[in-house]
Amino acid sequence: MEEQETFPEELADALVGVQRLLRRRLRAGLTVPRLRGAEVELLRLVETRPGIGVSDAAKELYLAGNSVSTLVNHLVRDGYLVRGTDPADRRAVRLLLTEAAETRLRAWKERRAALVGRHVARLDAADRQALHAALPALRALAVSLHEEAEET
Repeated sequence: MEEQETFPEELADALVGVQRLLRRRLRAGLTVPRLRGAEVELLRLVETRPGIGVSDAAKELYLAGNSVSTLVNHLVRDGYLVRGTDPADRRAVRLLLTEAAETRLRAWKERRAALVGRHVARLDAADRQALHAALPALRALAVSLHEEAEET
């Protein structure tokens, strides 16, 4: 196979491998019960869009509404989410992070940045520059994947 033909698979494998290793390394130092990936994704979404509704969260995460409702129930029970009411429609539920969730997300981001920072620092200058230069293309790839998912 030519390099161009194998590149998409190699890129996907590298991204998945990095994500898997980050997740495992970050889990190793936890002193609190582990959150599932979908729970973290939902918390991060609520952090960026406070007051989002369950159905909008389901669309954004590409999950079934009942799956997000189950996640919300678990996160409310564990003290990470609060169900607020929409002042415009008292029947609508708006999701908000608790202080415990904000603290946990902040700690997770700090630990993740420290972990990645340590390992990026071990790379030579050319590799660090290549990773930095690739960020805009990786963000554009994420946008493209997101847009395609919205079309289907």
